[in-house]
Amino acid sequence: MTSGALAKVESGGHPKVGALIRARRRQQQMTLEALGKTAEVSVGYLSQVERDHATPSLGTLASIARALGVGIDYFVSAPKPETALTRAAERNRFSVDGSSIIYERLGTDFPGNMLSSFVMTVPPGYRSETVAHEGEELLYVLEGAITQRLDGEEMEMCAGDSLHFRGNRPHSWSNHTDLPARLLWTGTLTLFRSSAKPSRQVAAAAKPGAKPAKNKKIVKPQEKRS
Repeated sequence: MTSGALAKVESGGHPKVGALIRARRRQQQMTLEALGKTAEVSVGYLSQVERDHATPSLGTLASIARALGVGIDYFVSAPKPETALTRAAERNRFSVDGSSIIYERLGTDFPGNMLSSFVMTVPPGYRSETVAHEGEELLYVLEGAITQRLDGEEMEMCAGDSLHFRGNRPHSWSNHTDLPARLLWTGTLTLFRSSAKPSRQVAAAAKPGAKPAKNKKIVKPQEKRS
């Protein structure tokens, strides 16, 4: 784990995520365009992130990390459960530097595991970016309410409501209320895999004249807060 990339809730004074992304991109000799094509994120949104004008969600940050050939723990320190059992009163909380969302990691890593799970505390007024990615997601509202957008359809979800969908459908969500919302998020999107290696697309994008990877999905630049 990179010591300069820590972003725990309890700590401060660490490099911003945007600066870390820009430094790693330049180290890999990648342009914003090349990174955007490989991570399937729009260049405009990446530019906002690198300048700390936007903070990516954990899923988007994972896509950027994979494109840069590092694990997500290069940018954020998420406490890893030492055992399969986590206690409500003992779980450590963390956040992406610059984000107001607080995460509690539920899952652990073992050979062959597919799921990532978190409890998320979302403050009033928060609005996520629009994203599409690999895998599937299941969202369950524990407390409060959010507005979920999926393929252009908008739905209000209250405590007890759930939504299960393919991650390649463009989606975003926001907390439109005056109270925090707590969500249980589970998905097959690979997040914490510290053994990540540069993909073939990264290697090709770093070489002059290389054919860029096909851009399938775009993250639309939006403000993280309303």
